[in-house]
This record gives sequence, structure tokens and C-alpha cells, in this order.
Amino acid sequence: MNPPLRVAVTGAAGQISYSLLPRIASGAMFGPGQRVILQLLEVPVEKAMKALEGVAMELDDCAFPLLAGMELTDNARVAFRDADWCLLVGAKPRGPGMERADLLKDNGAIFTAQGRIIDEVASAEARVAVVGNPANTNAMIAASTARRLPAERFTAMVRLDQNRAQTMLARKAGVDTTAVTDIFIFGNHSPTMFPAFEHAKIQGQPAATRIPDRAWLEGEFCEKVGKRGAAIIAARGASSAASAANALVDHVRDLCTPGAIHSVAVPSKGHYGFAPEVWAGLPVRTTTPGSYEILTGLTLDAFAQSKIAATNKELVEERGMVADLLG
Repeated sequence: MNPPLRVAVTGAAGQISYSLLPRIASGAMFGPGQRVILQLLEVPVEKAMKALEGVAMELDDCAFPLLAGMELTDNARVAFRDADWCLLVGAKPRGPGMERADLLKDNGAIFTAQGRIIDEVASAEARVAVVGNPANTNAMIAASTARRLPAERFTAMVRLDQNRAQTMLARKAGVDTTAVTDIFIFGNHSPTMFPAFEHAKIQGQPAATRIPDRAWLEGEFCEKVGKRGAAIIAARGASSAASAANALVDHVRDLCTPGAIHSVAVPSKGHYGFAPEVWAGLPVRTTTPGSYEILTGLTLDAFAQSKIAATNKELVEERGMVADLLG
């Protein structure tokens, strides 16, 4: 077997992590031959740390052959030390009456500190995946503090949007989800994101040919993908957890699989009309484990360009709100 990977997870006693950690320990994220050591970080509050102890007990009781060890801590330096992957799940949720700018500032302070510590103590080959919202901007903030690790090592998750879009197209076409490919997410992980249906394929044919309902594709489809998180909160009284954990497994697994084509929020570098300095959901191809290249040359019609302009505007606004936090 390969040497164990050290995987740091923040917000490790939260709902997303409760679904995520068994998937990592079972081999779903890094493969059936890869042992892992979980380095689990929670806030320095007695209730949270006790909950984390309970999560660790359950992981022990699963007797996962690939789980080579666990470290439970409220110290970020301990959690991130020598980590090969840092999964930044924890973030401050938006409270009643809280302005978006306030949430960005509060989470910005968290991700500034975490990004700096990761850069100082994580493995030389460390990769970072941000889930805590606003994920794109949080990834940008964390990356801005790094001096040792390249910015491209920091990614944010838009895979949940991709998975949602894939399922909705499959349902509309009456096919299995596996029949839907090349559905790419552009922009922010927010209701402004754009699921680029023009490039999607259903059983190898253009999605727009299999679903010849342009009004549905431009209207209900885009709106439902963008607002799916709110619909889940309305239905279950809590935000997405199991599906977010599953999307993070997909996000990391595909970033470790050369040749995989998928959607990831990365430094845009000005591609497809995005401001060069923002982190935007874009189609990428994994080149070597943990590394990727942005797919370029995809054509975008006027509707797609208008949607990308809207989500880019939001990303630029978010960057402006946290400009004083950027290293």
C-alpha cells in the first residue's frame, strides 16, 4: 500500500463532515488502496470537541481498513501540519439580519488565518478544497495569504451545482444520470452560477437536442439549479449536508484522476470573460493528481455570456468587500 495521506478536515463535527468522514475513510475519495490519517479540526468549544469525540468513536466502530489514524484538535497548526489535503468545510453561517458583507468579513478572517497556517505547516504538495461559503471568495482569501503554495493549489467546490444540474437534465430527458456528460458550471457557488447546458450531452447528443425546450433550459432549469440549496433548507429545515459531502468526494476524486473533466472554482485568469483576479467555476481537465488545466475554446452564445457577466459581477463585488483582507 502507499504511505497514508494526511487529510485535514475543518468543521469536523458538523453535519457535512458527519457524512463526509466515513466516505474518506472507506476509500471513496482517494481509492481502495490508499490509507488515510484524518486530522480533524473543531472550534475550541467544549460542546464541539465532545461532539468530535463522538464522531471519532463512530469512525473507530466502523473498523475501516484504510483508516490509519485520527487526530482530534482545536488547534489549526496541529490539524494542518504535514497535511496532503486540507478540506475547509467549516465556516460561519449567515445569521438573522446579517448583511452579506458582514458574513464575507467574518469568514474572511477565518480563511485568512487558515490559509496562512496551511502555507506554513502543510505538506509541500498540499492541496486545498474550500466548501465553506462563500466558497469562491473564501478560497481566494486563503490563497492570497500563501507565499509557499501556488494559488492554483486552492480550489473551491462547485461540484454540487454540477451534480444538481446533471440530475435535473437526466430527469427531464428520462435517462439515467450517467447518460449526462459535460455539464459545466461557470461562476460563483451561488444562485448566480450558470449551468452551461449548451455544452452538455445526453447519450452523446447535445442536451438542447434531446430537450428541445429552450424556455425550460434558460428559465426553470437555471433557476432551480441555482436555488436548489434554498429549496432543501425550506424542505428539511437545514442546509445541504449529505449531497455537499458527496460533491466534495467527487471534487477531490476527480482532481486526483488524470483525464477527468469536471467543474471546479479556480483562479479564472480572465478566461470566458471573468475578471482575472476572481476564483470562478470553470471546466477543467485533471492533468496529474492534484493539478489541472482550464478547458479553453468553448463557444458561448449571447445568453451564456449574459449569465456569466452576472455571476462575474457578483464575484467582483465580493472581492471588493474583502479587499482589505487580501494578502
